[in-house]
Amino acid sequence: MGPRLSVFAGLVAGVLVALGVLAAVILAVPASVPAPPPSAPPSAAVVGGSPSPSASASPSASASPIASPSGSPATAPTGSPGGSGSVAANFHVGQAAPPLVVSQVGGGTIDLAALKGKAVWINFMQTTCPPCIDEFPRMNGFAARYADAGLVVIAIDIREDEGTVAEFALRLNATFPLGLDTSGAAQQAWGAYGLPVHYWIDKTGIVRDGALGGIGPDVMARGVAAILPGVTVTP
Repeated sequence: MGPRLSVFAGLVAGVLVALGVLAAVILAVPASVPAPPPSAPPSAAVVGGSPSPSASASPSASASPIASPSGSPATAPTGSPGGSGSVAANFHVGQAAPPLVVSQVGGGTIDLAALKGKAVWINFMQTTCPPCIDEFPRMNGFAARYADAGLVVIAIDIREDEGTVAEFALRLNATFPLGLDTSGAAQQAWGAYGLPVHYWIDKTGIVRDGALGGIGPDVMARGVAAILPGVTVTP
């Protein structure tokens, strides 16, 4: 082999050896894989430059109820006797009943002061009032069932003539007395402007409960129970 050919062969062999070493080094070192960027916490999620719905910091709609001093969940007043301040203000609850003296249908006078010692349920009404019509049969039932316990039921008609009221009472078989507030003076004294209105007065003359009509037997039973302590009252 000539000198030039020997030199060229030596160079080729050297290049091959260098390439083999380089390949071995590359295979010995594992390729590094870039780690994914950390995901942002839900509260920092942003869509279009503004927080996404999941990032809202507002409290849950199903928040736990406020606890009362006793530790049990507090509830809003329901208008039961002695409960809501609005009930006391609107119906004189806890106060002496206003005076009430009116003519009675069929003759005579209804005087609330003369009924002390009796539990009195007073209903202000009119014959053209649909709830008044619906309530009369239920009131009849309570009047009959609790008469022996001292209950007196009275309906006071507002600004209608006696003939109209008498016919109404006959048609509905009213078993309790009806009074005539023909001038509206009693209505004004009691503040009974939304008809029908009910007041339950105990044996000492104190108003213990009140309700706007039309009411059902449950509310009626609640009122009667408030003025007949110790008596089991059912709807």
